Amino acid sequence: MDIDVRGPRFGAAVTTAVLAVALITGSGRLLGWQTFAFALGAAGGVGYSPYGWVFRRFVQPRIGPPTEFEAPEPPRFAQAVGLVFAAAGLVGFTAGPEWLGLAATGAALAAAFLNAVFGYCLGCEMYLLVRRVAVRAK
Repeated sequence: MDIDVRGPRFGAAVTTAVLAVALITGSGRLLGWQTFAFALGAAGGVGYSPYGWVFRRFVQPRIGPPTEFEAPEPPRFAQAVGLVFAAAGLVGFTAGPEWLGLAATGAALAAAFLNAVFGYCLGCEMYLLVRRVAVRAK
């Protein structure tokens, strides 16, 4: 079942804010929360992430029904990519080296920002590229 394209973009906006604060403050707890949110989105799809729930419950009823839809697989893959970077950042901030925390969190922040502001989902594009390569390899 396809999903409202506005949901992942809303999630990316919240993620951008969370990651920016985590990066500025070096908060392992906040980054841990974002890692957990990515894990839920990767495991069950963006609808199962906390930000997806907030979007469906509070935002979508106020902005009306969707006019555009997208397949759920690319955003779910993007959540998994975000999970990898957030987990690496969490390791860097909690166990070291600190540069790993900064670099990984910064990379996740950049990707979330691109999606939130420009609607360009790096993880989704990676998903499509991997699918094309897999199809050609057959």
